[in-house]
Amino acid sequence: MAESSSIDIKDGANYAPLGKSEKVVAPEEFGFSVAWLDHGHIYGQTNGLLQAGGTLRYVYDPDPKKLAAFCEKYPQAKVADSFDQILADDKTLLVASAAIPNVRADIGVQVMQAGKDYFTDKAPFTTLEQLDRVKQVVAQTERKYAVYYAERLHNEAAWAAGELIAEGAIGRVLQVINLAPHRLSKATRPDWFFDKNQYGGILTDIGSHQVEQFLTYAGVTEASINFARACNLNNADKPELEDFGEMSMTGDNGASFYTRVDWFTSDGQATWGDGRTFILGTEGNIECRKYNDVARQAPASKVFLTNAQGEREIDCLGQSSFPYFGQLILDCLHRTETAMSQAHVFKAAELSLKAQEMADEGRRVTLR
Repeated sequence: MAESSSIDIKDGANYAPLGKSEKVVAPEEFGFSVAWLDHGHIYGQTNGLLQAGGTLRYVYDPDPKKLAAFCEKYPQAKVADSFDQILADDKTLLVASAAIPNVRADIGVQVMQAGKDYFTDKAPFTTLEQLDRVKQVVAQTERKYAVYYAERLHNEAAWAAGELIAEGAIGRVLQVINLAPHRLSKATRPDWFFDKNQYGGILTDIGSHQVEQFLTYAGVTEASINFARACNLNNADKPELEDFGEMSMTGDNGASFYTRVDWFTSDGQATWGDGRTFILGTEGNIECRKYNDVARQAPASKVFLTNAQGEREIDCLGQSSFPYFGQLILDCLHRTETAMSQAHVFKAAELSLKAQEMADEGRRVTLR
C-alpha cells in the first residue's frame, strides 16, 4: 500500500499524495531542484519525482518560513543562496516550481533558457500572451515545459480511468463531465489567491485540470468552447475571487465536455472536495469518485465501471505508483514525450484561458 501520512484530506492546498515507489533511475542519475514554494502542490510534485527515483538537490524561496517547512519535510535538500545558484547547477536537470500563477511563465523561461526542463504547478499561465511566449522559448531551447495537472496525474481513480479507456473498456468516449468542488478555507489563503491578476480566474486555474482530463479521456486535440461562466456568488468581501465557474466544449472528434468548478465544499465534508468524473462511452461508462465516497469512506479513490461484462466497483486507493512522474523523468533524459506531449500541455492551458476570456467578456456584456 502507498503511504498516506502526507495527504491532507481536509485541505486541498496541501494535498500531497504518496504512491507506490517505483524508481526508474539510479541514485544521482536524475537531479532536480525546487524553487518558489507559494502553493502547497509543490509537495505533491516533489513526492512524485522522489518516488520515481529523482534526487532532490536544492530548494530556494525568499520566505524563510516556507523554506523551513520544506526542509523539515525533505532534509536532503540543500538551501540555495539564490535562484541563480539553481540555474547554474549542472546536476539539476529539472526545476519544479509552484510560484504565484502569474509569474510561473517567466520563471519557466529562465529555467529553459538555462538549459533545464521545467515542471510547474497548474495553472501554467494566466494569459494567452504568456502561453505564446513560452511556446517560442520551448521551440528555441528544445526544453520541456511540464505541468502538474494533479487531478489526473496524481489521483489513483483518475489515472485508472485513463487506463481502462485505453484498454477499450467503454469503447469510444462520447462525453466527459467533471465536477470539481473545493474547500475555500478563506482565512488561510494568501493575498494573491484573491487577486485575479495573480491567479488568473477560476477557469484558468481549477478549470485547467478539468480540460486536461477531457483531452486525455476523449482523445481530443482541439475543441470549440460552447459557453463559459465565472462569477462571485457568495464572497462579496473578496470581490476579485471567482467562487463558481462552468464551461462546455465540443472536441474535434465530436466528444462533448462539461465541468463545474467551485469553492463551496462545506465544512462538514470529510475531504477538501468531492471531485467526480463521469465518462460516457459507446460501450459503457465510468464514474470516478476521486477523493471521498460520501458517508462511506474518506479518503477514497474509486472507479465504478459498467459495460457489457457487468458492473464493477474498483478500489484504487493506494494502488498506484503514479506512472506520470517516472515517465516525465525518462522523457527528460531521453527527450521523448511518453508522459505528456508538449502540444497537449499547451492545448489544455489554451482552452482554459480562452474559456476564461469568454466568461470575462460575457460578464462585461451583462454589466453593461
